[in-house]
Amino acid sequence: MSNEQTTNDETLKRWAAKRRVALVLEILRGETTADEAARRHGLTVAEIEQWNERFLGGAENALRSRPLDDEALKDQEITRLQRKVGDLVMDIDILKEARKANPSMRQMRDE
Repeated sequence: MSNEQTTNDETLKRWAAKRRVALVLEILRGETTADEAARRHGLTVAEIEQWNERFLGGAENALRSRPLDDEALKDQEITRLQRKVGDLVMDIDILKEARKANPSMRQMRDE
């Protein structure tokens, strides 16, 4: 097994579900922030925010009078991610248009 594979395996083991839950709970309790946790544990803020979203989504489903099944949860997550991709595409389009309208932005980038 390569060193890279070993490192990846160790990272996955290190962040088992119970440990991710503990970190999310620390953030929700206000004991730390996503930024602080990311720096402390060598993670990205985006990873931690995704864990937080998944945790809260699971908690919401658990408290429903009629919880959604796994398939419905997957469909819900796909819809959420599609919206997010759509928002990001719109942001990129806006930035491209702004760059066309303001040629000085291109010059600043090239310098």
